[in-house]
Amino acid sequence: MKNYIQFLIIALLLNSCATHTEKEDEDMQAIISIMRTQEKDWSNHDLEGFMQGYWKNDSLKFYGSRGLTYGWQQTLDNYKKGYPSADHSGNLNFIIDDITKIENDSYFVMGQYHLTRHIGDANGVFMIVFKKIKGKWKIVADMSC
Repeated sequence: MKNYIQFLIIALLLNSCATHTEKEDEDMQAIISIMRTQEKDWSNHDLEGFMQGYWKNDSLKFYGSRGLTYGWQQTLDNYKKGYPSADHSGNLNFIIDDITKIENDSYFVMGQYHLTRHIGDANGVFMIVFKKIKGKWKIVADMSC
């Protein structure tokens, strides 16, 4: 009987770990899907569409070469100013180097961005934080340079 209980506990623990890993895989695939949609929107010079991946809140944080920006609208306004035409925004490609769970419903993503443009290519790195808010994955913080 003792061996049966030990076996049952081990089986339950292994099943719990497998379910946890499956959920993380689902979360990561959902995050990657959002980023692939962002690539398409950016490449179509649809900056508002690109911003749908971000938390539409004044507490959104974006840290770039010009310092720290707060808020969804200010971040969008900065993108519009910095990338006023399709020639400036170009075609976006993300290379995702790492996705790591921070806690339940939060992940950070590290990677590279590559803009292929007629006016000259632009490349850099990023670290973004995704959080599940009201059932949807949103970027709550972005550091790009």
